[in-house]
Amino acid sequence: MKIPLLIPHLTEADEQAVIAAIRSGWITQGPQVAAFEEEFAAFTGAAYACAVSSATTALHMALLAVGVSPGDEVITVSHSFIATANAVRYCGALPVFVDIEPATLNMDPALIDGAVSQKTKAILCVHQLGLPCDLKSILAVAKQHNLPVIEDAACAIGSEVRVNDIFESVGKPHGDIACFSFHPRKVLTTGDGGMLTTNNAEYDRQFRLLRQHGMSIPDTVRHNAQEVIFESYPIMGYNYRLTDLQAALGRSQLKKIPQLVAERRRLAKRYEDGLGGFPGLTLPSEQDYAVTNWQSYSIRLDADIDQKTFMQKMLDVGISTRRGVMNAHLEPAYGPGTWKCGICKRMDAACDCLRHSYAVQKECVQIPLFPGMTEEQLEYIFEKFQAILRNRFGKGCWRNIQDGGAAPVIPRLGGR
Repeated sequence: MKIPLLIPHLTEADEQAVIAAIRSGWITQGPQVAAFEEEFAAFTGAAYACAVSSATTALHMALLAVGVSPGDEVITVSHSFIATANAVRYCGALPVFVDIEPATLNMDPALIDGAVSQKTKAILCVHQLGLPCDLKSILAVAKQHNLPVIEDAACAIGSEVRVNDIFESVGKPHGDIACFSFHPRKVLTTGDGGMLTTNNAEYDRQFRLLRQHGMSIPDTVRHNAQEVIFESYPIMGYNYRLTDLQAALGRSQLKKIPQLVAERRRLAKRYEDGLGGFPGLTLPSEQDYAVTNWQSYSIRLDADIDQKTFMQKMLDVGISTRRGVMNAHLEPAYGPGTWKCGICKRMDAACDCLRHSYAVQKECVQIPLFPGMTEEQLEYIFEKFQAILRNRFGKGCWRNIQDGGAAPVIPRLGGR
């Protein structure tokens, strides 16, 4: 059996939506984009939504909109896809990394205050793998220092967070701006693409200038005008637009979000039943302030189990996995002087303050979870987990194991 990490959930309705956009004759940014923005804003509860080419471009524009510029600092996490930190550096600013909470894989709010300096211009938090971070605590620190909060919500469409004693959609937004991704690994996909949501009209105005070369008049206005008009370019912008073909797919996908999230939550419960209590594993869990969309299912291996060996053994039996979320500060692109530790203030890899971030990258493994998974596939995964982890004390399989005698009793998997 071959089980991929995921399969994008694309249906005939999605196909027909794209065909209709093609037949309309308008395939670049146009009426489908405008409709997608309106519907996305309504879904999240935001006043404004602006569609762009990716979550990376969304993060870049969000940071520019709140005034991040060369020489500034932005407090964020290293433990995220590298685009989070890269967006800060696109602005000429310095990412200041704080560690994560190991239970949530999200920014530890208790570390933010100590990371603030006179150069701090914003806080960029991440809803990692769709699990909302502790926004209430983060917003409280931000308010004390009068700092804007940008939410990297790339994975979090359909997730909910409790901030004001009620659960509300991620993207309302609760900070100043939230940024989403529509990459194929996300719950909603447009092939690639992104969205910014905000309640600030001025931010939204800046987004629309920045995404289209700084052009003062959108294409839709110019093409529908009854008299000749010329655009101007008051600022330097970028080509960060979403196409109407992508937006048409996004509109079709958006209608299915409640259904897709419900299915992901059902599958996550099956994993909890099937793998819960098994030796060598710690399963992810929701906090009392969060409802996750289970965009990914990330298990944590005991420290004595070699991550790569485990992943290879899973691949050998046809089960795809991915390593734990990366740490930007450990990559060659982030050499000395390109980042700062928010705890010890060092600017090089000799810093060991981000210990939780480092540990979970080495110990976490993402396993298959996608709508359409069959019971047969789930049982196969449970069976192979049992067979592989039963041998965790075998020679040449795991690292740093001292022979302590008999192997533990292995419970039957599958939650039956």
